[in-house]
Amino acid sequence: MGEQTSSVAEAALAALVHLKEDIEGALLDTAEGINEYRIRHLSRKQGQITALLKRIPDVAPEDRKRFGLEINAAKDRVEARIEEATAAITGAGTASAASVDLTLPGRTQAQGSLHPITQARRLITRVFENYGFDVAEGPEIEDDWHNFSALNFPPDHPARDMQDTFFIEEPGTEHDGILLRTHTSPVQIRIMEEAMKEGEPPIRVIVPGRVYRNEAISYKSYCLFHQVEGLYVDEGVTMADLKQILHAFARTMFGEDVRMRFRPSFFPFTEPSAEVDIWWKDEDLPGGGRWMEILGCGMVDPNVLEGVGIDSEKYTGYAFGMGIERIAMLRYGIEDIRTLYENDVRFLEQFS
Repeated sequence: MGEQTSSVAEAALAALVHLKEDIEGALLDTAEGINEYRIRHLSRKQGQITALLKRIPDVAPEDRKRFGLEINAAKDRVEARIEEATAAITGAGTASAASVDLTLPGRTQAQGSLHPITQARRLITRVFENYGFDVAEGPEIEDDWHNFSALNFPPDHPARDMQDTFFIEEPGTEHDGILLRTHTSPVQIRIMEEAMKEGEPPIRVIVPGRVYRNEAISYKSYCLFHQVEGLYVDEGVTMADLKQILHAFARTMFGEDVRMRFRPSFFPFTEPSAEVDIWWKDEDLPGGGRWMEILGCGMVDPNVLEGVGIDSEKYTGYAFGMGIERIAMLRYGIEDIRTLYENDVRFLEQFS
């Protein structure tokens, strides 16, 4: 029995010697070879290190400590060789990359740019921020109250028809009149509601965002577009204040010599209301140009103020709204609104 135990112990010691030889003799010059080396020695299921650790009980008690220490030393050596070989391979790759001929001409990186709608939106926002307006946003999916009723639209107004509005839930269903907003004015209602929860006006804010209308797509109209709404409510706000801020805006966008005119109009949520035109020079037209509409505006209707709890006897306000696409097309000389949504790189490269 003693002889059998002795032979088992000798076999374990011999396996340790063989392991050390294999550790030092293996050639590690490829990533695949390194991985195989790692599995052969360090795998928990079939690795040689693991196998030797299981044979510690076969060694004589007085030799077990030394045997275990040598196995741990062998494991450290395996890990060191793997690290050295990996570093050598990585270093070879770096050296290869560094050997590139730096005297050859480089490749020019393509330069991106902001979309013209984004450029126009940022410029419009910056103009009104300089005059103390805050910037707010709101949901694109709205309800009938915020999109129509609170803005003084009568029940039979054409804008409520499915021919003009994208309804998600039609009027009369469980979720009555859920729709894709047709303008950014609903955000003004939400802002005034929140203001009355916290106190009272003044309110001075612009609301940029995307809106949707069920319109035929052509060179001048699209089923989605972007607007910027403006709202100012305080004591003593007048139409003169509205005209002053819009004149300042037009001078920034179209030059100090811009010509403007205000035409009487009608919007359900403002009274009086006006449309604003600028004179667009074009030598090919009779008279050297034409008037072009850029936005609508007016004094906030008292019914709208009262609907959100604002005392219309104490406070007045003005509101205005414009299409960002219209401003971008005028500013950059774009004749077809569809080109803004086609993502043609040749078109977008012009705005680099």
